[in-house]
Amino acid sequence: MRPGRKERKILRLNDEIAALEYAAELAREELIMHQHLDDDAQRDAAVSSNPIDLADAKETAGDVVRAQSVIDKMNSDRARLVAKRDQLLSRLD
Repeated sequence: MRPGRKERKILRLNDEIAALEYAAELAREELIMHQHLDDDAQRDAAVSSNPIDLADAKETAGDVVRAQSVIDKMNSDRARLVAKRDQLLSRLD
């Protein structure tokens, strides 16, 4: 028995959700790395008046914000796909 149109769409959504979850996990690991780099840069900037240290601290803080916004977007996209999938599942019955 071949799955119908709704079933195929649900399967496709499941694949998209799984891909987003994997990408979000990688992004969370990257965020941890950026946070560690930022901690070091902020510490260096706090004990030094070197303009390079201050610039590095500013740059790494921006990297953390950007990485977090990527994760937030992925979480939002995932929630949207899950809601769409759940709506389709409720119409199967």
